[in-house]
Amino acid sequence: MTTHSARARSFDAVAASYAANRPSYPPALFDAIEELSGRPLTGARVADVGAGTGIATALLAGRGARVTAVEPGDGMAGQLRRGLPEVPVVRGDGNRLPLRTGSLDLVTYAQSWHWTDPARSVPEARRVLRPGGALALWWNDADPRVGWIGDQKRRVLAAFGTEPGEGGEDVAAYDPDARLRAELPAGPDFRTRQVEWAREVPLGVHLANLASHSVFLVADRAVATAVLERERALLADAFPGGTVREAYVTSLGIART
Repeated sequence: MTTHSARARSFDAVAASYAANRPSYPPALFDAIEELSGRPLTGARVADVGAGTGIATALLAGRGARVTAVEPGDGMAGQLRRGLPEVPVVRGDGNRLPLRTGSLDLVTYAQSWHWTDPARSVPEARRVLRPGGALALWWNDADPRVGWIGDQKRRVLAAFGTEPGEGGEDVAAYDPDARLRAELPAGPDFRTRQVEWAREVPLGVHLANLASHSVFLVADRAVATAVLERERALLADAFPGGTVREAYVTSLGIART
C-alpha cells in the first residue's frame, strides 16, 4: 500500500502539469476569506502552507497580501519559484512551520490540509498567528451533482478501489459537504462557506488535471493510462466540441484565534 507521505510527495514529478492544468479559485472565495476572518487581505501577513506550485499564493498576493509560501516538495517549490519569483519560499510543512511565533495575520491551506497531522498542525498554526489572526482551509471539489462528474467519480472509484476519503485529496471520492465535515479539525471554531463556480477547458486540460491527482500518480502506470483513455473516449462523446465544462464547489473553513 502506498504511504500517505509518498502520496503527498507524488506531485513533485508532475509540478509543471499541475501548474498548467489544475483549477484556480474564484474571486468570491477571497471575498469570503476577508469577511470571515474580519480583515482585508491587503497588507495582511500570510503564510500559504503546502503552497504547491503557487496557485493560491498568486491569488493571495494579487489581493495585496504579503505572502510567504511554505512547501516541502522540491519539484513543486521549484515550479513556484519560477512562476512567482517575487514571493519568498521556505521549505517546510504544516506539522513544523519554519516561521516566527506570533508573526502572521493569516495561515492558509489550499488543497493541502489533509496532508498534515492535525494534532501537530493546529498548534503550529496557533503558534505562528497573532492574536486575532485566522486559520483558513479550503478545497476545490468537482461537483458530483452534475451528472457526468458524478459518473466519472464512480468510474474512477471502481478502477482504483479507493474508498471515499482515502488518501486525502483523491479526485475520485468527494461529496463537498462530506469533505468539509470530515476535513475540519476538532478544536478550533470554524465558520464555513461554499462557493459554486465553473470553468470551460479543452478536453486535454481536463484529462491532464485528472492525471495530476495522487490516485493516478501512485497507481500502476498501465491502469492509470487505461482509465485516462477510457475517460477521453467517453468525454469526447459527451462534449463533441472538445470543450469540457467543469463544475466545482470550493469549501472554506476559517477559525480565528
